[in-house]
Amino acid sequence: MKYDFDEIVDRRGTGSMKWAVADGELPMWVADMDFRTAPAVADAIRKRAEHGVFGYSELTDAWASAYCGWWKNRHGFDCAADDFIFCTGVIPAISTAVRKLTTPAERVVVEPPVYNIFYNCILNNGRVVVESPLAYEGGEYRRDFDLLESKLSDPQVTLMILCNPHNPTGQIWSREELARVGELCRRHNVVVISDEIHCDLTDPGRGYVPFASASDVCASISVSCMAPTKAFNIAGIQTAAVMAKDPLLRHRMWRGLNTDEVGEPNAFAAEAAIAAFTSGGEWLDALREYVYENKRFAIGELAKTAPRIHVVPSEATYLLWLDVSAYTHDSEAFASEIRRRTGLYLSDGARYGGNGSDFLRMNIACPRATVADGVSRLFRAVEG
Repeated sequence: MKYDFDEIVDRRGTGSMKWAVADGELPMWVADMDFRTAPAVADAIRKRAEHGVFGYSELTDAWASAYCGWWKNRHGFDCAADDFIFCTGVIPAISTAVRKLTTPAERVVVEPPVYNIFYNCILNNGRVVVESPLAYEGGEYRRDFDLLESKLSDPQVTLMILCNPHNPTGQIWSREELARVGELCRRHNVVVISDEIHCDLTDPGRGYVPFASASDVCASISVSCMAPTKAFNIAGIQTAAVMAKDPLLRHRMWRGLNTDEVGEPNAFAAEAAIAAFTSGGEWLDALREYVYENKRFAIGELAKTAPRIHVVPSEATYLLWLDVSAYTHDSEAFASEIRRRTGLYLSDGARYGGNGSDFLRMNIACPRATVADGVSRLFRAVEG
């Protein structure tokens, strides 16, 4: 194997949020990986560090070109350099969008169970959450378009936050689905913010459809949030971008990001993104293969040892969405009990809304030995 994803990297004592746990505990909760980043990214950061001067930074043309090239070559989506605006992270960008594209007390649609920080972005800025839950049938999720339109038709709804691909369910939305969402949003004058941070973490052989590429309508009513941070495990570098085809939306986001002071790169942000998008493709493909095998391994072991746990089928992310409704309808208490008894630290599904109280979320972006340990601890917990 050219890249050693089996290596156990000791992250304790490094200021890692994920690994700020007691001795003997195993954190498989927050969505960051236990793998070293791509060698090309590490080399770019090392080279920049060796320069030794870390003054104010500006973006070069290479930064936007790297984004354009990546989305064209990997995802078949044509963008212009001027479509992109730098920001320090996807969540800061979403919070800016909520503040800049809505007014206080207006309503924002989300599709739970969904990334819990979306709720924070809405509520912390004095807006109202409107939920259009995904339908859960036969152990799989689908979008209820009639319900979604009923939510979008509320004249107080002015924004929708879309998760594409979806966290935590791992859904990849089809071009037809996304185009239909775009049509509904245009009909009801709703802007779409598309969080696409997980887009490069699809199963081997599976791609994703950028929301803005689904149709001309989708391009005209949306702002897409993109970053190399999830796929290349560099969230701590704080480097991301928003992309908007519509000039007015792009200008409003540019104004908002700069007003919020999240529009300037640190000394490593541009170099890390450029290296990831110009030289990291081979590493990423190897990572996707490894994570996919982790998924197959975990599903197989759970089927043998804890068959009452249903793993929701997914084609993206490195997160398993575990249906534990055979054991509980209070995932928060269940996750706490599992951690207390075995040291396994999972995310409780309740925080994601919808039917999340029946679920746990497990991060399998780690060496296979760690996955095996986590699955074993989960089995011991549910057996008890």
